[in-house]
Amino acid sequence: MGYSARRGFTNGKVSGAARQAEMQQKIAEMQEAMTAAQENVEAQEFTASVGGGVVEARVNGKKEVLAVTIKPEAVDPEDVEMLQDLVVSAVNEALRQAGDAMEKGMSNVTGGLNLGAFGL
Repeated sequence: MGYSARRGFTNGKVSGAARQAEMQQKIAEMQEAMTAAQENVEAQEFTASVGGGVVEARVNGKKEVLAVTIKPEAVDPEDVEMLQDLVVSAVNEALRQAGDAMEKGMSNVTGGLNLGAFGL
């Protein structure tokens, strides 16, 4: 084992500074992969239909509602509440699909590692 004022004690193993630099590089690569996965999901569209297809909602991966389609046979002036429920159900299902896709994309990048504890 030798000693260097610059490198400290060495015994042929990788120094702490080198390990830290390697870890920082891996973190940067993971962040890039996460950004790419997020952008990929955000560019996708998700569609859900309910009530036998009379109400359909389309959202994007940013969880923005893009369109709601209501077929005329779904409109009953005597039962507006049912139509409202169908719209809410369709939108929520499409948003759930978008959320699941984002979760899956992030899980693929992180290998299932829960980064929530790190604020990521």
